[in-house]
Amino acid sequence: MIGDLQQLTKAQRASIWASYLGWTLDAFDFFLLVFMLSAIAKDFGTDVKTVAEATFLTLAARPFGAFVFGWLADRHGRRPVMMAVILLFSFFSLVSGFAWSLTSLLVIRTMFGFAMGGEWGIGASLVMESVPAKLRGPVSGLLQSGYPSGFFLASLVYFLLFDHIGWRGMFMVGVLPAILVFLIRLHVEESPAFEARRGHAAVNPLAELARNWKIALYLVVLMTAFNFFSHGTQDLYPTFLREQHGFDTHTIGLLAMIGNVGAIVGGIGFGIWSERIGRKRAIIVAALLALPVIPLWAFSSTPVMLAAGAFLIQIAVQGAWGIVPVHLNELSPALVRGMFPGFAYQLGNLIASRNGPLQAWIAGENDGNFGFALALVAGITAVVLVTWTAIGPERTDMDFTGAAK
Repeated sequence: MIGDLQQLTKAQRASIWASYLGWTLDAFDFFLLVFMLSAIAKDFGTDVKTVAEATFLTLAARPFGAFVFGWLADRHGRRPVMMAVILLFSFFSLVSGFAWSLTSLLVIRTMFGFAMGGEWGIGASLVMESVPAKLRGPVSGLLQSGYPSGFFLASLVYFLLFDHIGWRGMFMVGVLPAILVFLIRLHVEESPAFEARRGHAAVNPLAELARNWKIALYLVVLMTAFNFFSHGTQDLYPTFLREQHGFDTHTIGLLAMIGNVGAIVGGIGFGIWSERIGRKRAIIVAALLALPVIPLWAFSSTPVMLAAGAFLIQIAVQGAWGIVPVHLNELSPALVRGMFPGFAYQLGNLIASRNGPLQAWIAGENDGNFGFALALVAGITAVVLVTWTAIGPERTDMDFTGAAK
């Protein structure tokens, strides 16, 4: 595999790193808010459950962005639309730091979510259409590891800066990596699959969705389970550490970073393994591995044991997620691959977007036991994900460029 990676062209490597870093920036900006729920609630004189609506609105707006920007990517190319998306959600991240009320913050984060919705699907389709078929699994794992990389970066910034600059300053810091990502993306070439269709008649995305409604429905349910799996183990984790264990900023940041190291290991490792055992088996094995780890992760009491639980649970969760970019692109209709994977993913996000408020409510109903809320959602979701993946299709032999002609 190392030899195959070394044979990638400069353009192929640029598309991989640009999409990876774009997804890193996406997650970085999103998780900055997650770390600051308690501080924002205190500043605006409300509670964590109310501020958690911002995470709901961010996730709920994503499908609309995925559809609009994905449709534009199928008509005008992956590259230019990806550049516009990066600039837009970086702008709204910066503006979040100037929110003058809770209502204004909720509106800004909704717009942020709309712009963010276009990032994953377009980036994933560009990469999957650009690399050799035998490298799709490993590259998929690398691409998806951008998400925990962004969470790790947010954890690091929180660890180093939050006590000095507060939540408003954190949002302003969040825009800085966008400059690097934008510069890298200036050197990315257009997808070969899109180039193969350039000059052909435009495709009606709604008609394609209707024509492929069965696979669309399957993928939306699949991505609902996936999003409950990730957001259910990540979004309220800093709140769990702060409210239930009383840890300080540095301890919370450190534990989150340890968890995200596990996530990166899992995403890349299972992405590589999926080339040997198949996409479905890799997802199922990873999801099953989460079940015996849940008690350690959610019910430990010492920082060391919680760190071990965070590391292991994220190997499992993001190990399953490492197959998602390639699996969704292989199952998507060729003529709308810029829109279809991202739209299905973000619709699943919309359905799962109540996770934050739901877990906060479960904890509130159980004397503030966030560990119970995290464990309940993670356990149920793992079982659903295994079952739904097992009954679904798998296509590992797709010719992306040929199918697009």
